[in-house]
Amino acid sequence: MKILAVQNRMGIGDSIIFLPFIEAISKKFNTPISLLVQENSKCKEYLGQTDYIDEIIILKRNNNINNLEHSGFFGGLKLANELKKYNFNKVFIFNSSLRFAIIAKLSGINEINQFPLFQKKGQDMIEASNKLIFDKIGVQVKNNPNIQISNSNVVEAAKKYNISKNDLNILLGIGGSGPTKRVPAKTFIKVMKEISEQKNCKFFLATGKNDEEQKILNEIKSSYLKKNYLSLDNLSINECLPIIKNCNVSICNDSSFSHLSSALGIETITLMADTPLMYGNYSSKMHPILPDDVNEVTHGTLGKDKINPQKILNKLISIIS
Repeated sequence: MKILAVQNRMGIGDSIIFLPFIEAISKKFNTPISLLVQENSKCKEYLGQTDYIDEIIILKRNNNINNLEHSGFFGGLKLANELKKYNFNKVFIFNSSLRFAIIAKLSGINEINQFPLFQKKGQDMIEASNKLIFDKIGVQVKNNPNIQISNSNVVEAAKKYNISKNDLNILLGIGGSGPTKRVPAKTFIKVMKEISEQKNCKFFLATGKNDEEQKILNEIKSSYLKKNYLSLDNLSINECLPIIKNCNVSICNDSSFSHLSSALGIETITLMADTPLMYGNYSSKMHPILPDDVNEVTHGTLGKDKINPQKILNKLISIIS
């Protein structure tokens, strides 16, 4: 049995959200699942050791990285011919696009399972995924996203980066894909100083190379006087995974690191400044913090300056107690 799952949304978070449904398919048919995903999902960097994932096939249809081999009519034919070589028996398409249904048919896949066609607008992707999996294979999915990593890699990272079990090891996801998601450095600094008065802490600062993200990183490094931190910005995602797995808890903006952390089984405090809440509470490992005076957060909330460090600290203490 060879099964393909199609997930064409962009970004790490969107890809991780779908993992419980893909794992359910794998368990039902007792076979690892191949994925067709966007390159900027970066699945190859964090799913290489996950046993329910087989081959990761890159969908080359992204204007942002000038990779358009699978765009348009002829690109669709090219993709169909490429998929034909795998001899897939089934496909689960996690979108409502007729295009992918046609491509799957042209590639010779006999059984095509998909979201209802032409219903993308206002669609709840978790609800649609639950319905698809229950309707097609009779499984009610309730588990969290699950990324696997070998214990030997975790032990090796602990030795390499001097990560001690005697410390409270905290991942700080201080970056974010947009400026409205990036909580100010002063908020993190306040939490770092307060918790360090109570515990021996080591902090792992996770961010990208974007100028604004680096500014936040440098502000934290220059303001926080103790040297018990490690910057992760020069490491690949694959190199970060065993470090994250060594952490006791994470405090993250809505960023790739909040999704990676929770999928690695780490209790993750998610700072929801300007993104729909579903991106910060879909896993039981996620503990969302909303801006003060806000009951619901979404695009346009613009609440990064209203994330209360005391709320973060209270949640952190409740998790580690």
